Amino acid sequence: MPIINEKPHTDLRTADFSYDLPPELIAQHPAARRDESRLMVIDRAGGSIAHRHFYDILDYLNPGDTLVVNNSKVIPARLYGHAEGRPEAAIELLLLRSRGLDRWETLVRPGKRARLGMRMTFGDGMLSAEVEEIVEEGNRIVHFDYDRERYANIYEILHEIGLMPLPPYITEQLGDNSRYQTVYAREEGSAAAPTAGLHFTSELLAKIEEKGIAVAPVMLHVGLGTFRPVKADRIDEHVMHTEYFSVSEETAELINTRRAAGGRIIAVGTTSCRTLESVADEDGTIRAMSGDTGIFIFPGYRFRAVDALITNFHLPESTLLMLVSAFYNREKMLDAYHTAVEEKYRFFSFGDAMLIQ
Repeated sequence: MPIINEKPHTDLRTADFSYDLPPELIAQHPAARRDESRLMVIDRAGGSIAHRHFYDILDYLNPGDTLVVNNSKVIPARLYGHAEGRPEAAIELLLLRSRGLDRWETLVRPGKRARLGMRMTFGDGMLSAEVEEIVEEGNRIVHFDYDRERYANIYEILHEIGLMPLPPYITEQLGDNSRYQTVYAREEGSAAAPTAGLHFTSELLAKIEEKGIAVAPVMLHVGLGTFRPVKADRIDEHVMHTEYFSVSEETAELINTRRAAGGRIIAVGTTSCRTLESVADEDGTIRAMSGDTGIFIFPGYRFRAVDALITNFHLPESTLLMLVSAFYNREKMLDAYHTAVEEKYRFFSFGDAMLIQ
């Protein structure tokens, strides 16, 4: 059964999470060096804001703390091809999540072409797909076929013919695909990057561990549900899409042991935060488990496991902005975003970072 938290009652509306963002502040490319992006540090207790660089994160981490990172790896999930036997009928396919046995939930454009039984081909016939099911919001379940003697799995083909699924607000080409991947990415399956982790370098992580801070991996394959616009007027009427996650016994034991010793649990990104809160007991104890989560966190939610949060600057009226507003305070968070606009921080996936502690 998917994990979906009990939603707190609220009168908040989607419009309550709006803010004005000049288009030129939407980052079109990563910082020259990952850890040279800017860092806004928010002290929840005192309400102060500091303006630093991401490599200064070391100054705010204490021995005994634990950084929880999402080690999901973005796959080249965007395919361009055509209807089988009709080269003029162009098709764009975006893989969203695996349904097992080479079956994937996908987004097909144009959707009107993707009727049941329709076949598509990609990479000059290297990969073909057949529509097996039409699901909510026009997504399609497709079954892929390829030369299984030549390729061990579909990921090998995707790395040959697929493109990185950059968000639509990024209009520039990405010269190096590794920049839309965290340095600790391991488990293939995400349709979008867990972007808060993009700021870490291997060298910075080494310094963090040398200081006595543990780095604990969890995994949540990021789907497009996290980024879909909230269409409901009242936020408690919005339903999140589920995403697959996994927390190992080793990670659960590490987090529980260090938390019991007084260390803080710092979630790197909203995906790590949602994973931890999905598996936390009432007292904050982390359980090792795997499954689907549709947890939706917005103001009124009581956090069980997360003591501090590293995150990027999110889209107006998004579930991600609602989550960070729940972790701090909606009005103060919007004030912080207004300050970020005034200070010309860079926003969204390739943008700057925020530490809320």
